[in-house]
Amino acid sequence: MRVVFMASPEFAIPSLRVLVWERYDVVTVYTKPDRPAGRGLALVSSPVKKAALSLGLSVREPATLRGEAAAAELAVLHPDVVVVVAYAKILPEPILCIPEYGCLNIHPSLLPKHRGASPIPAAILAGDEFTGVSIMLMEKRLDTGPVLAVEKISVAGGETTGSLTTKLAQVAARLLTDTLPRWINGKIIPCIQLDEEATYSSPITRASGEIDWSLPAITISRAVRAYNPWPTAYTRWRGKEFKVLSAIPIDSVSDCEIGTVITLNLASTTVGVVTGRGILGLGEVQLEGRKRISAADFIRGQRDFIGSVLPS
Repeated sequence: MRVVFMASPEFAIPSLRVLVWERYDVVTVYTKPDRPAGRGLALVSSPVKKAALSLGLSVREPATLRGEAAAAELAVLHPDVVVVVAYAKILPEPILCIPEYGCLNIHPSLLPKHRGASPIPAAILAGDEFTGVSIMLMEKRLDTGPVLAVEKISVAGGETTGSLTTKLAQVAARLLTDTLPRWINGKIIPCIQLDEEATYSSPITRASGEIDWSLPAITISRAVRAYNPWPTAYTRWRGKEFKVLSAIPIDSVSDCEIGTVITLNLASTTVGVVTGRGILGLGEVQLEGRKRISAADFIRGQRDFIGSVLPS
């Protein structure tokens, strides 16, 4: 089996490694081009590029897959199948038609739920009890192709996007090794997605993490988990960014203005913020330029934090 692998983020690395360990012929790896980052704007490679090179694989970094040249470049590799994992590029139809067994996309959601760019945060934001990984046969439209295999897992109460991504990456690798030979041997009947059951996840931006205290505490607590590790949920205090790294919703009522920081007498937390419905108990926090600490430790050094009103 000649496999071309297309991916960029760390989430894809277990799937790439398992293809090599299972002795598939990974003829090349497509990934996003190196990009300048940091204060010095030094070029930084994608996690998948670093992993591919460490495995002794060749790497290609095209700026686009559109045009006859890109299709011709892939065609000469004679791939039997293309495996795509969060490559962040739409594959045009000439590319999709090249491999005999199609282009298979590994998507970390229970399709057709949470199609789109950020399915893992979307599952947490929606309060889903379950999520998982779907492997689908790609077509021209985004995440709409027939599904070949699904594996479902539960979403733990304190799950963050970071922890859930790590779990789903392992699920994806396991599901890929189970699905690929069965697909090649004609033992899978694709399941058509129902568009009327579809939901979509929008791209996450830096602004997504800004907290709106008028929302219910349960909604904000989900956002705190969904935007961890990036962009993190944040508000502002004394003109500085104030990150909320962990929090719990508390079903309680306060007469204080929305956004007011109050003291709590709970074993789980001693600091809370009044929301549109309920109290958000603060766990770990981080003021701009400072280290992350517990909210209890923070108020020991910043006593006037209690009683302040955070912006929405």
